[in-house]
Amino acid sequence: MADTFPLAFEMKNIQDRYRGCLLGGAVGDALGAPVEFMSHAEIQAYFGAGGIQEYVPAFGRVGAITDDTQMTLFTAEGLLRSWARDFSHDPKAIPGELAMAYQRWLCTQGVTHPMHDHCLQGALIAQEELFARRAPGLTCLAGLKGMAETDDVAKNDSKGCGGVMRVAPIAMYFARLAQYQSAKPAELIADAFALGCRAAAITHGHPTGQLAAGTFVVILLELLNGTPLDPAIDSALRVLAGYAHNAETSRAIGQAHRLATERPQDAGALAQLGAGWVAEEALAIAVYCALSAPDLRSGVVLAVNHGGDSDSTGSMAGQLLGAMYGATAIPRSWLDSLELHSLIAVMADDLAAFVVWGARGDAAQEDGRTPRHENKTDALKYGASWRNSG
Repeated sequence: MADTFPLAFEMKNIQDRYRGCLLGGAVGDALGAPVEFMSHAEIQAYFGAGGIQEYVPAFGRVGAITDDTQMTLFTAEGLLRSWARDFSHDPKAIPGELAMAYQRWLCTQGVTHPMHDHCLQGALIAQEELFARRAPGLTCLAGLKGMAETDDVAKNDSKGCGGVMRVAPIAMYFARLAQYQSAKPAELIADAFALGCRAAAITHGHPTGQLAAGTFVVILLELLNGTPLDPAIDSALRVLAGYAHNAETSRAIGQAHRLATERPQDAGALAQLGAGWVAEEALAIAVYCALSAPDLRSGVVLAVNHGGDSDSTGSMAGQLLGAMYGATAIPRSWLDSLELHSLIAVMADDLAAFVVWGARGDAAQEDGRTPRHENKTDALKYGASWRNSG
């Protein structure tokens, strides 16, 4: 492994990749949402042989995001608030901030919890649109309802994809740290993998559900820092091999790689990888689509046109392809109608910029959690929602 990442991008390129990752995930989520519970045959019968290509109404509107994108945004909020405690990387603080962020998401879903007495302040929970209930995963709801302390982990045996579909911001966070910290890539990658697993463990107790999340984080981290997809996958597999219970995830990625080589852009090959309801299948489908598609649009379309969890596989494939090609590769027709488009772009910008917050002597709020701001819209720009805006 090299001593440094190969990244040599200007900030404009970094921002494009970061927006590509979050917005790419959101458009994949929105494209797949209307067909999530349809078989592949039903999709073709309704939309034609090419399947769904553009948004159709779901949840009462065109371009609606689901719980996948909602929880991804709250993951980003937890990471940014952890940094804003003292403008430094504190690994021990991150899981607790993620737990509180997910509790805020739980509140948006109409579920009350004793922890809500002290964690319901923040920029995202002020967004009325995020209170829409979009078929949230039952495992996520149950895991968060059963949480007693912020360091709790799930006690179930679920490996559903709800743990892996929301962790992309962890990759974005560590990719930016890579350019400003003295730690070597191997150390950052190991830490990113571990945090991906820990984030998934908040709601999903099965080792595969957690290891798939860690693996996805490392692939994305490498892509965001300029590594091509094949070596990015190899990097993740090397870390994965050091963990017990890695067989299901390793096998799923190996099968995805083989099928992408032998049968690229083949919906029949997707069926061999599963339906995406569980973590390793969703990861395998996303990896297959990113490996075999020549561009972002065709990869996302492929990822949603199968019988299974189309919004999650579309979201994860979109995150991979967005990190590779940037936001400029996302079709305008998908962006224009995307729910919360501007908010998602701002969250991506904050994840691209947080490492310089505090560089001019800014100070975090005394409680380390709830930065002051006067205007809700302005507070979402350039980190002002996570730090003292003066």
